[in-house]
Amino acid sequence: MIEYSIDGDSIATIAWNLPNKGTNVLNKESMAAFCSAVNKAVADPAVSGIIIASHKRDFIAGADLAMLQRFADGEIDDAERFYAFSLAGDGMNATLRRLETCGKPVVAAINGTALGGGFEICLACHHRVVVDDPAIQLGLPEATLGLLPATGGTQRLGRLIGWQPAADLLLTGRRLAPADAAKIGIVDDVVPTDDLLAAARRWIAASPQASQPWDRKGYRVPGEDFYSPTGQAAMTALITRVHVATQGLQPAQIAILRCLHDGLRTSIDTGLRVECREFYALLKCPEAGNMIRSLFFNMQKARKLGGRPEGVARKRFAKVGVLGAGMMGAGIACATAHAGIDVILLDRTPEIAARGKAYSEGVAAKAVAKGAMGEDDATALLGRIHPTSDYADLAGCDLVIEAVFEDRAIKADVTAKAEAIIPADAIFGTNTSTLPIGGLAEASIRPAQFIGIHFFSPVDRMDLVEIICGAGTDAQTLAHTLDYVQQIGKIPIVVNDHRGFYTSRVFGTYTREAAAMLEEGLPPALIENLGRATGMPVPPLALLDEISLDLVLHVRRQTATDLGADFEPEPIDRLSAKMVEGLDRPGRKAGRGFYDYGEGGKRLWDALPAHFPVANSDLDHDTIKRRFLYIQALETARCVEEGVISDAGDADIGAILGWGFPAHLGGPLALIDTVGAARFVAECDDLAESCGPRFEPSTLLRRMAESGKLFHARTSQ
Repeated sequence: MIEYSIDGDSIATIAWNLPNKGTNVLNKESMAAFCSAVNKAVADPAVSGIIIASHKRDFIAGADLAMLQRFADGEIDDAERFYAFSLAGDGMNATLRRLETCGKPVVAAINGTALGGGFEICLACHHRVVVDDPAIQLGLPEATLGLLPATGGTQRLGRLIGWQPAADLLLTGRRLAPADAAKIGIVDDVVPTDDLLAAARRWIAASPQASQPWDRKGYRVPGEDFYSPTGQAAMTALITRVHVATQGLQPAQIAILRCLHDGLRTSIDTGLRVECREFYALLKCPEAGNMIRSLFFNMQKARKLGGRPEGVARKRFAKVGVLGAGMMGAGIACATAHAGIDVILLDRTPEIAARGKAYSEGVAAKAVAKGAMGEDDATALLGRIHPTSDYADLAGCDLVIEAVFEDRAIKADVTAKAEAIIPADAIFGTNTSTLPIGGLAEASIRPAQFIGIHFFSPVDRMDLVEIICGAGTDAQTLAHTLDYVQQIGKIPIVVNDHRGFYTSRVFGTYTREAAAMLEEGLPPALIENLGRATGMPVPPLALLDEISLDLVLHVRRQTATDLGADFEPEPIDRLSAKMVEGLDRPGRKAGRGFYDYGEGGKRLWDALPAHFPVANSDLDHDTIKRRFLYIQALETARCVEEGVISDAGDADIGAILGWGFPAHLGGPLALIDTVGAARFVAECDDLAESCGPRFEPSTLLRRMAESGKLFHARTSQ
């Protein structure tokens, strides 16, 4: 677990090497072993210096999040016990203080990625040497999981480079390559792989006595002082920006600023206690547990294809066809070619297909300009995209994805033409976002190999892919589609066929609730401000403008045609018809919708109140926010009950990645768990009475309210 050795120069090497794990992590056992090794090296008078190293490919990935999840779920439910676990005796914080004050030079020999607690160990060393490999990542990403560094990261980083650059790294969780880390001074030397340990030994030989800057007399934190007028103004501005960006819904951000502000003004030992206090408070907030579960565990499961059918051999794709070179098709082609797959990009004419390839040219050019891609790689990517209008070019494709207009007749036409050419064992995928797969599969001569592959726009920036199984889709098709999504670096969730599937169906409740509010006479600005205040990334009326109201109207009318007498008109139907056909304001693409768009930005249309009179402006703000969130959670629970989605983790990460459901809530099902099913059902009953039957809880939720069952089991149970 921790390998300890002393060489001929009396230098002790403490090397992390956890058995049965691909990476080193900080858990109870490894931290205890590390602390024991540190104590041994510090106490041994024969040891002249210490190297902290790793015998795995990476250095240390950070804390074992399963341990932190158990802490969040109640394994440690007393603050004093947690402080003792961290700050006293052989606690990790106490051990690192012992290491940096022992008087012996200590070097971190960083051979690979060091994140979170792993990089905090590096910061406690007097010197940091890292291998010159741009793939290595260094940083403190805890804020992305609703936490903050708990082993001195805020205090040592702030004291090393100053509170302002430290705040930038801590608040964003940004990860740095070695060269960038050296530029800002958080590592000291970047060396070739075969010189790593030698460089560490050279520094120890040249530094027989070593101490941290903050333990030396006369030390002051670099950069602007908190007490100076400019320092106070900078901190005030930063706090304001954080509140605006997070709507005050992510407590980790403010806790990090408190650690810097309160901790850096005191001694390092007091600062460590401040950090420990803030970390424990965050750990007991539901936001941390929700974010760890959804953004780490469930995300990992999805990336590793946890829902892949067993017994099906893995498949690598070599040639993929994309039908339709519009925005979606062009994006799919770009993402596929980026993964090293040849792409046949087909549209009605060669010119239209070439315009689709031009999208990838733009993406590649931007990547080259930013240094994220070399010229040769960009050229190779573009060389893999072959625009055409000839279906014969689809010969040999392992997979074809249609991304044409949301019209059954058009989709049926391209399906028949493609299937006449592609191999008998090829998969046909449809990128529909709303039309049921079963209906589209009727045009296929091989329905077992017909599947929904729903990408999100813009494809090059959106990680999620919703895979939809039709009633006839077989297990091999699902398994190989998952393989494709993994091959192109996206994150899949698996759902079953239904109108709107999962993401479009639930996402639509957010904008439809805004339409209902507008019809009720709520002020448009209030609707927008409170929609944003829930943590949703875009307010609902602005979102309708982005989607385009004419598209909303088309989809709703298609739904009405399909459902016939079963279709029940809603406020969104009247709203979209009025905006498009009555007022000629279809949305942002036309420069006019609920907002006016111009060179100066956008603002709510001044004439909105004249067309949607305000009649109800004194509703409780918390109730309005609850309506936005609960309607999404209710529909998600209905999807579970109806078998549209079977995995609670998929439901939550699909919501976060697919339409921006607030990450601090962990997803719509995590929201129900956090509130508690009994309370959630009671509050929905109240909303149903005041707002209508759409808020009626389902049978599943009522049963959960009675039994106390959760969608996500607690790890401490």
